[in-house]
Amino acid sequence: MPKKIEISHRTILFTVFFLVFLWFIVQIAEIISWLFISFILMSAFKPSVDRLEKLHLPRLLAILIMYIGVFIVFGFAVSTIIPPLVNQSLHLVERLPAYLNFILPALNIDLQNFTQQLSTLGQNLLRLSVGIFNNIIAFFTIFVITFYLLLERKNLDSYLGLLLGEKSAKNVITTVNSIEVRLGAWVRGQLTLLLSIGLLTYIGLFLLQIPFALPLAILAGFLEIIPSIGPILSSLPAILVSFTVSSLHPLFTTILYFIIQQVENQLIVPVVMKTMVGLPPLITIFAILVGIRIGGIGGAILAIPIVVTIETIFTNYYRLKDTLEKPAEAHKPDSV
Repeated sequence: MPKKIEISHRTILFTVFFLVFLWFIVQIAEIISWLFISFILMSAFKPSVDRLEKLHLPRLLAILIMYIGVFIVFGFAVSTIIPPLVNQSLHLVERLPAYLNFILPALNIDLQNFTQQLSTLGQNLLRLSVGIFNNIIAFFTIFVITFYLLLERKNLDSYLGLLLGEKSAKNVITTVNSIEVRLGAWVRGQLTLLLSIGLLTYIGLFLLQIPFALPLAILAGFLEIIPSIGPILSSLPAILVSFTVSSLHPLFTTILYFIIQQVENQLIVPVVMKTMVGLPPLITIFAILVGIRIGGIGGAILAIPIVVTIETIFTNYYRLKDTLEKPAEAHKPDSV
C-alpha cells in the first residue's frame, strides 16, 4: 500500500508565512540596501566621531563636523576633478577608434560603426549618471540614516540589553563591534589604495606626457578593488594611448605601471593592511563577479562588505560555540 503523507496545519501556515516573508524582503530590498550602506558609512565615520567626542565635544557637534568635512571634500572634487575628467574622457572616446587603427591596421575597424557603438555606450553611461544624481531622495536618506546611526550608536548596548537580556546582548554586541571594525577598515583601506594608486599613476603619466592622464589615473584607482587583475586591466588603455606619443612610450608606460604595482605590493598594501582586515584575492574576485551578476554596479560595490559581514558573523558564532563547549568538556567526570 502507498504511504499516506499528512501535512499538518502548522507546516502549511509556516510555509505560507515564510513565502510571504520572502516576498516582503524582495519588495523592500532597496530599503535594506540603504540601511546596509548607512551601516557601512557609520562604521567608517565612527572612529573619527569617537575621537572628536573624546575632545569633550558633544556627539551631535562631532557628527556635524564630520559631515561638513565630507561635503567640503566632495564639493572640491566635483568642482575641480569632474570637468577635466569629462572633457578628457570625451576626447578619449572620440579618438579611440583612430588609435586602434593606428596600432592595429590589420583589424580594419569600421570607424563609423565603432563610433556609433561608443556613442550608444556614452549615452547609456550618461543616463546611468543622471539616474544616480537624480536619485536625491536615496542619497539624503542614506546620509540621514547614517547620521542617526552615529548618534544612537552609543545607546546600542542598553537597547540590546533590554531586548535580548544581558548575556545574549553581550554576544551580539561583540559581533557588531567586529563587523564595524572590519567594514570601517575596509572602507578606509580601499580609499587609501584608490587615492594612492590614482595619484602615483597620474604623476607618472603626466611626467611621461601621456594624453588623458586624469581619466586613466582615475581608472587605475577604481580598478584597485580587483586584486591582481585590476592593475593589468588599468594598464592596457594607457599603453594603447602611449603608442600615439612615440615608439618608446609604450615601453616607458609598461615600466611605469610595473613600478607602481611593485610599490603597491611591497609598500602601500602592507601599510594599509595593518589597519584593514582583507579577504583572499580569489574570494574577493568571486564575490565581485557574483555581485555584478546579481546587482550590477551596486552589487559589485556591496559584494565585499556583505562577504565580510557574513564571515565575521560565522567566525564569532563558532568562536563562541567553542568557548561554551570547552568549559562543559572540562567539567565532565573522568571515566573509570
